[in-house]
Amino acid sequence: MSTTPAAAPLLIACALGIEQLALRTGGDRGSADGPVTVLRTGMGPKAAEQAVTRALAGPALTGAAVLATGFCAGLAPGMHPGDLVVAEETRDPRGTTPCVGTDLLVKELVRAVPGRTVHTGPLTGSDHVVRGHERSDLLATGAIAVDMESAATLHSAVRAGARPVAAVRVVVDAPEHELVRIGTVRGGISAFRVLRAVLPAFFEWHRSLLLPRR
Repeated sequence: MSTTPAAAPLLIACALGIEQLALRTGGDRGSADGPVTVLRTGMGPKAAEQAVTRALAGPALTGAAVLATGFCAGLAPGMHPGDLVVAEETRDPRGTTPCVGTDLLVKELVRAVPGRTVHTGPLTGSDHVVRGHERSDLLATGAIAVDMESAATLHSAVRAGARPVAAVRVVVDAPEHELVRIGTVRGGISAFRVLRAVLPAFFEWHRSLLLPRR
């Protein structure tokens, strides 16, 4: 009988069917240590909270590391569709959730998606699509990007038990590239292609959590 402990699971949470499709159809998925679940939570913080809480209550995901991903709106000038955001922390009205392994994620994303800009900083949550002056108001708080699920996902994950958490988002909407403009359809395609390529970086992040600490 093997005495090697089973590898901890990895739960990758996204909101939309198009995000789940990108993650499942990535060309070079790499290899994972331990079981991987891609969970579609549905849109919005309430849906994310309910889906993640329910998933982590099951025995198959006991002790799972949790990574929130999908698309986001960039807040900082100069951001472009297809840029990546690695959260140092997520924020919402309930507080702040620190992320684990940010530096490693940046390194692996640069390798997985060469030529793409990777931004790091706080990722804030919202219960609606952010437009106009709201974008600059959120930027003034220090946040660099916003989405509707990451903060709720990570908050729910750590509430269910101590575990590593992280959030990586792909910019699909930015100050100079708002989705209300017809010309940004190309930006959405670009973001989809980037999301298809990120799984190897997620697997390396997960693998690093399993290494013994010195």
